[in-house]
Amino acid sequence: MIPVIAAAWSIYQMLLPQVLLLEAVYIRAIHLAFAIILVYLSYPLFKKREVTGLFSFLSDKTKITWLDFLLAGVAGLCALYIALDYENIATRQGLPTTRDIVVGVILIVLLLEAARRSLGPALTIVASVFILYSFFGPYMPDVIAFKGVSFSRFMSQQTISTEGIFGIPLDVSATIVFLFVLLGSMMEKAGGGRYFVDLAFSMLGTFKGGPAKAAVLASGLTGMVSGSSIANVVTTGTFTIPLMKSVGYPAKKAAAVEVAASTNGQLMPPIMGAAAFIIAEYCNLPYIEVVKAAFVPAVISYIALFYITHLEAGKLGLHGVPRVDLPPFLKTLMEGIHFLIPLIVLIYELMWLRHSPQLAAYNAILILAALIVIKCQVMARREGKDWVWGIKVALVTIWESLVAGGRNMMGIGVAVSAAGIIVGVVTMGLGGLITEVVDVISGGNLYLLLIITAVACLLLGMGLPTTANYIVMASLTAKVITELAPDAGLEVHLISAHLFVFFFGILADDTPPVGLAAYAAAAIAKSDPIPTGVQGFMYDIRTAILPFMFIFNERLLLIGVHTWLEAIWIFITGVLAMFAFACATQGYFIARNKWYEGVVFLLITFMILRPEGSASLVGINEISPDLVISMGIVVYGLMWVLQRPRQKADQAALAA
Repeated sequence: MIPVIAAAWSIYQMLLPQVLLLEAVYIRAIHLAFAIILVYLSYPLFKKREVTGLFSFLSDKTKITWLDFLLAGVAGLCALYIALDYENIATRQGLPTTRDIVVGVILIVLLLEAARRSLGPALTIVASVFILYSFFGPYMPDVIAFKGVSFSRFMSQQTISTEGIFGIPLDVSATIVFLFVLLGSMMEKAGGGRYFVDLAFSMLGTFKGGPAKAAVLASGLTGMVSGSSIANVVTTGTFTIPLMKSVGYPAKKAAAVEVAASTNGQLMPPIMGAAAFIIAEYCNLPYIEVVKAAFVPAVISYIALFYITHLEAGKLGLHGVPRVDLPPFLKTLMEGIHFLIPLIVLIYELMWLRHSPQLAAYNAILILAALIVIKCQVMARREGKDWVWGIKVALVTIWESLVAGGRNMMGIGVAVSAAGIIVGVVTMGLGGLITEVVDVISGGNLYLLLIITAVACLLLGMGLPTTANYIVMASLTAKVITELAPDAGLEVHLISAHLFVFFFGILADDTPPVGLAAYAAAAIAKSDPIPTGVQGFMYDIRTAILPFMFIFNERLLLIGVHTWLEAIWIFITGVLAMFAFACATQGYFIARNKWYEGVVFLLITFMILRPEGSASLVGINEISPDLVISMGIVVYGLMWVLQRPRQKADQAALAA
């Protein structure tokens, strides 16, 4: 039953771009109905606790109980209610009937329970707190007092309008995100995930610390289509972590490299952990502008992670894998080159033809499905089978892809709907209060405001999926940053604030003590998850510095940059700054750092990424920012000269 429903959901979503023409409310309601039904059929009431006696069926993982069937049916009908009675509801907007309120209450309760079952308690608790706050706001202490709302207005906005559960996040999930997740699922089922891993190893395996570098590249390629850090860990980590251990990486560091690489996969366009499309909606920008702004920081962060694996290999004295033990590059490239065609088509349609993300993903899926059929026919011919056998294998692969797409989306569908409750409460008037409270707490200090926002993202992200975390924090703090920044003498664009929130939401995936990606990698590496998460966060700390830098230097987001030469200069200098920061955090450049050298590397990072601030600190405001950057690069070169004798001494000692 579950595969049939999941596949039916995928087929429904595939019909939307070109075949089915439905109003937005119908699309959102049907999308939520599929997601919530699948969750109740897939997850028991108690996943970890074993219930005994009369109610033992509540924790039974071997079959779907009568209670789960009942809750799935009721939840599905409640989700569809706004579509089933849409014409009447539209005429009484803001004046809900008793039936509207009863159905709405049941929907909210069952949605929060579905979120608890599929994602854990964090999102349910946060949403419940916001619900209670919307009613008990007038009774709170003065500093956080809120005028509150009536029960009728709350239910009307949350359940029979497009400003709560059925808001923008659910719309983006229903119209765009699903197709990208389906594309990733189809790519994985067709063998694309393994192809990217093999390709990365054939390219980079022979270099110093090669398996770690290959893990970074493989996770980056996989992250372009999967958009999930945990999916990345499970997909690529199964191959990369054992290989890293085999060349001398400790289990903890092998797992941490995979965690950092997979977490950063959510930064990579075109999907960006499914948040790119929601950012575009919230900022009212074309999708291409979001990708343009995110591209440089994402690539800089990945190149810096490459460099960190190089530094770790240098510290541990590691070498690469012998070429004889690696797949040949050209053969590997050609065997799976067809997997690159859908990605090229996707990027071409998004970047060049400027098609909508929905249409671009739809066309890429059709091309990938056709390639699967052709590949299976070639395989049938090679093995001496007839064409019917090839068609059967292709159909099975496509069927498994449709099922995997639905299963992978049910958590996201429920998450964005539950996060919509929080967004709905904020739009009722809470947003202005949050701005005032944060302004009071930060004392008007922009640095403190950004730190508060970053910490809040990390704390919330410990239990929320990246997309849900972004939606919550974007609703609460992104607007606050843009409103309060002018008081500190700085103009911050809306896209900068949203990307700031998004980057820190991603970092939560490897932040102890929860760090779900760290737990997945630790299970593969057989290491302790908490130290793995700490090590992964230390590798990812370079990603944490980037958001602060692009808030103060928006050229990193290519805002106000109009020429290719200027963009290339920003990219190169950004990479060098991240290299310097990696040297500071890893305590190693070409030799182990002395304590003061770490300080110098931090100063180099600040000079390159924040040239205006560096000049004002020494009281020379007239100096050109590019000159300050050039001075930082010169100091970086001098550090190489300073450490070169120590490197030679270390190499001689190792040889001896």
